[in-house]
Amino acid sequence: LSILLSLLVPTHTTRSPDCGGILTPSGLSYRKSRPRISHAISREGRQQHFSVHGNQINSVKVAELSLSLIPDTGLRLSIDVDLGITPAPSTTKVMRLSILADIHVEMNPEGNLELVTSACKPTLEERQSTEELERSAPPASSSSDVDKQINVDKICLEVSKLLLLPNEHLISLTAQFPITPSCQVQYLPLAAPVFSKQGITISLQTTFQVAGMAIPLPVSPVPFSMPEPESSSPSHFTLAFSEHFYTSLFFALEMAGAFNMTIPSSLTTATVAQKITQMGSLFQEDLPVMLQAVFRSSPRVVLEEGKAALKLFLTIHVGAGLPAFQSFLSVNVDMSAGLLLSIADTRMMISAAAIEDIELSLAASDVGSVPAALLEELFLPTIREEVPAQMNVVLSEGVFLPHVSSFTYTDVKVMIHKDYVLVPCNLELQARTG
Repeated sequence: LSILLSLLVPTHTTRSPDCGGILTPSGLSYRKSRPRISHAISREGRQQHFSVHGNQINSVKVAELSLSLIPDTGLRLSIDVDLGITPAPSTTKVMRLSILADIHVEMNPEGNLELVTSACKPTLEERQSTEELERSAPPASSSSDVDKQINVDKICLEVSKLLLLPNEHLISLTAQFPITPSCQVQYLPLAAPVFSKQGITISLQTTFQVAGMAIPLPVSPVPFSMPEPESSSPSHFTLAFSEHFYTSLFFALEMAGAFNMTIPSSLTTATVAQKITQMGSLFQEDLPVMLQAVFRSSPRVVLEEGKAALKLFLTIHVGAGLPAFQSFLSVNVDMSAGLLLSIADTRMMISAAAIEDIELSLAASDVGSVPAALLEELFLPTIREEVPAQMNVVLSEGVFLPHVSSFTYTDVKVMIHKDYVLVPCNLELQARTG
């Protein structure tokens, strides 16, 4: 019912980020330096059997590959490839193919980020030759003569093919990830990334689905913007999450009914009747007392410097009888628990710690007025222990962080600041199997 009622609330139409990430120059260097890229270029070069001025290429070796940031624009890819050429029997010479390509990032109609080459310039020059070739070789070709030997279109097409795998990774960024069987999370880019000296900044908006339907989230009172990264940070990547992100997460889980709890207690109707005499007229036999907890207001996360807290606003119905549960008391419970955050691979692990503050008050009663002190005596120990424990069972699988396939996070720190959380980390490319 709560899901259906929430759909009647007009969805907040203004799209604003609630999390994001910054890929630093050191992270960019890690990404481009992987041997796999060199191997792929070499393999493709040999398989294509390119010819230069009618001569067969029999070896391809990537001598240098670099990727650099161009602030406010994009990336520049620089590749130097040594081509082994056999112009005549028993002779080999090496030509250096240098490629400069500018790359920028677009958002395609499907809402995915996509790398696109905006400029490509290859040049070719002779590097060395064998002694036999040196004795019989004509004078070295001029730069203009060598450039005429290049099929620019074909080479630049091969450069664009190098972007296919990174673009496959980028598509995986917007995948839906499960939190519980009925609740999923998805991170959607709001715009193309921003390129600066500090790195590549991407702003994301989190959406949650419950039972296959996107749910409207509470509106963030303060628009979130990615904090400036430390210029001296050695980390490859820095994730940032707003306070609103965490409140939205708990709101979605509440809407999915994940936190509705049935809590057993050590009490029975007879032991409660010793404290509340009216109980005797409601239950003729001694039955175990059960607590059923529901949220009367959405959970809220509060981030302060070095500390995260979870605020819970519950109504707990106290009753007996299964399967026909009969409530005889309803208790409003306002409680605050510390929130522990850590990272495991590509998931954020979240757990409620010990209860720091709790207040009980009578909401409804079929057994007359019950003082707050008696409510605490009867039910506080059970509530204090069971509510965090049952919430932590729901949260135990963790929440997937924004990430692309084949990469995981290592050397992770979690830094809690007022209103947001920073997660500096390093990237690790996982080995492919099969």
